[in-house]
Amino acid sequence: QVELVESGGGLVQAGGSRRLSCAPSNSIFSINDAGWYRQAPGKQRELVATISRGGSTNYADSVKGRFTISRDNFKNMVYLQMNSLKPEDTAVYYCNAVLGSVTYRYSPREYWGQGTQVTVSS
Repeated sequence: QVELVESGGGLVQAGGSRRLSCAPSNSIFSINDAGWYRQAPGKQRELVATISRGGSTNYADSVKGRFTISRDNFKNMVYLQMNSLKPEDTAVYYCNAVLGSVTYRYSPREYWGQGTQVTVSS
């Protein structure tokens, strides 16, 4: 089977930068469409950014111009570059992706990562 594994969270000062990474735990699975979501304490999970297999991107208004979602199809990874971080960006960030394997005949399914905490201090 497979899981989505995130990394890159941590504590950062306001105005700083952080890059999150996401990859399947089993390399036979390829990432199709993917996205990053976040959930702050006491709030609902919200969309941050999405990226299609072909590279088309979409962003929440709150992060436009500051965050960049990207992917490396060769490395089979998705990234979220976060710049000009603000205290209100503090949240658990989750990777979401459709994974599948044509070679091993695993039909595409949606998966969620376990989440990685990003804390922005003022």
